[in-house]
Amino acid sequence: MPPTASPHPPGFSRRTLLAVSATGLALLATGCSSPPAEEREKVTSEQADRLSAQVKVQETLVAAFAAAGAADAGLGAEVAVLAAQADEQLTRLRAAAPGASSPAASSAPVPAAPGTRAWLRGQVAAAATSHAAACLDQSGARAALLGSVAAGLRGQDARLA
Repeated sequence: MPPTASPHPPGFSRRTLLAVSATGLALLATGCSSPPAEEREKVTSEQADRLSAQVKVQETLVAAFAAAGAADAGLGAEVAVLAAQADEQLTRLRAAAPGASSPAASSAPVPAAPGTRAWLRGQVAAAATSHAAACLDQSGARAALLGSVAAGLRGQDARLA
């Protein structure tokens, strides 16, 4: 018995159906694709200014660690690793915000021990809050960096508690 042809819907050939499917798929892919990486990573001048402000926040924090270590040597030794982490975070923020280099920021007067730890903890918490808020105004890698730094500082805040 010879093979029978499969019935076709009236008015639609396989070629028509295939062409319509391919066109629909192309339109769907175009509508669902995101902009190229270059467009997503473009930094507006406003974002650059905000990121530069976060570099200054981190510079202030690094200066606060140094000031706390000078005011209370025992605390300085205890938080040396945290201070090194804050400095490393500053290096990464500066790399993400080219042209945002400035002289080391000075921090508020440090109270004498035993108030030094609480003061430093307040400085760490303020920097974490600032970075977390600024991350909302950034996109891509800059937002991820600020969010990561903020999370790291929240961990430091907990260690200082």
